[in-house]
Amino acid sequence: MDLKGRVAVITGGGSGIGRATAQRLASLGVAIVVADLDSATGEQTVELIEGKGGRAVCAKVDVCDAEQLASTFDTALSRFGRFDILHNNAGTALGPPGFPRVDLDVWRKVLDVDLQAVILGCYLAAPLMEREGGAIVNTASMAGLYPYPFDPIYAAAKAGVVNFTYSLAPWAEGRKIRVNCVCPGIVDTPLVRRLSAERAAAGLASIVPGKIIQPEAIAEAVLFLLRDDTLFGRALEVRPGGHRLVETPGAPAARRG
Repeated sequence: MDLKGRVAVITGGGSGIGRATAQRLASLGVAIVVADLDSATGEQTVELIEGKGGRAVCAKVDVCDAEQLASTFDTALSRFGRFDILHNNAGTALGPPGFPRVDLDVWRKVLDVDLQAVILGCYLAAPLMEREGGAIVNTASMAGLYPYPFDPIYAAAKAGVVNFTYSLAPWAEGRKIRVNCVCPGIVDTPLVRRLSAERAAAGLASIVPGKIIQPEAIAEAVLFLLRDDTLFGRALEVRPGGHRLVETPGAPAARRG
């Protein structure tokens, strides 16, 4: 995809991976709708982009609310005249005391934000994108590829995002929408720093490895997925040393006899 002149909606764009991706895409001529529940941090991202000559607008949104998310996509169309890219990036995770001791409404919220909002974003974006084509990148996690005992609910949600992405591969041909996902290791974000502080206060082991990934590395991985028109239904794993495309599993062959 040639990015110059495109328009992207980035959920969770107020900080961390979302902010880094918004700034990186804006530097290449993409107009950005910074979608975030925290409008203050969203506006800060807009200011950073506009300060370097880019185009951006902030939209306060609860990504679990279909009406609010649809309105955010409409903002892309009304403000910039098109909608080419969606980065379903907003996310959360469990803090102490963890599963199963955490309250039911807390772990359900993780599933809502990390999985159901991704599904909702794709559902709402599809009819708006398929006329001209587009690209969607979902933020999953290495926790969606491998066991993650620290937070099995987060792992379940992210595994759902990975398989959901695999299962939307036919959209590339049928709807002209390429759907991929990025699967980072642990990234230096406000969410990770907050969870780390909560775990330390509770006397629990740190989740932060010796070498943590910077948000800018994930932004570059998202850019890689957007630019390559041959990629769809793929997961891109990102470690501190670089990234690699994960081999997409296939269904087992039918048994005879």
